[in-house]
Amino acid sequence: MTAKLSVNLNAIAQLRNRRDLPWPSVRHFGKIALAAGAHGLTVHPRPDQRHIRFSDLAVLRALIADEFPNAEFNIEGYPSDHFIGLCLECAPHQVTLVPDDPAQATSDHGWNFMQNRDLLKKTVERLKKKKMRVSLFADGDASQEQLRAAAESGADRIELYTGPYGACHDDPKAEAELAARLGETASIARNLGLGVNAGHDLTVANLPPLVAQIPDLAEVSIGHGLTADALEYGMAESVRRFRHACGDTI
Repeated sequence: MTAKLSVNLNAIAQLRNRRDLPWPSVRHFGKIALAAGAHGLTVHPRPDQRHIRFSDLAVLRALIADEFPNAEFNIEGYPSDHFIGLCLECAPHQVTLVPDDPAQATSDHGWNFMQNRDLLKKTVERLKKKKMRVSLFADGDASQEQLRAAAESGADRIELYTGPYGACHDDPKAEAELAARLGETASIARNLGLGVNAGHDLTVANLPPLVAQIPDLAEVSIGHGLTADALEYGMAESVRRFRHACGDTI
């Protein structure tokens, strides 16, 4: 099984927002990524719109609907009433719920599923009524008890937070240990009936060991590392490199 690649466009949007200009265009780079074989696009519209703007959502959703009907749109965010309203209006294929505080620079931890049981169950039910797949952001070392609470929410998948794994880029021993731990967490989730996604600080170098530990990994969402590579290789070639790292024979 090959993990599907969803290209996160937040970094492109953040660069655009440095000026009051329409470039670089998230639509344009999203189109390049999809044409190069990315399975989908991911965005995280934060309340302050510091990268993806609310107005980008309809544009990207239309790009997929009109030109890449086999691709998927994934929207990440904290389940506030405003965020849920954006999802209901835009109808993405997948919604990934994250426990972020609005002031956070980036997602840096998974849910406490037991503590947030009621919020997540209510939100998942609301989204699934509209035929959206729901994924919940989870720590890479989440316990069986925590993951059972995630499954009981009705969610379809978890997304493993791989930030600590990505941070071990200069420590092969720690990287191998964390890859194995992520594999164990994925196995617990699988046995509870949850699909497994992964995301955060994944690279062409560290993806293959992760895929080896989680052979049924459904999807990876990658933004920072892929955008950094695009400065050197271009967006299309970077997508192909990451697809290969995911196990795609292309």
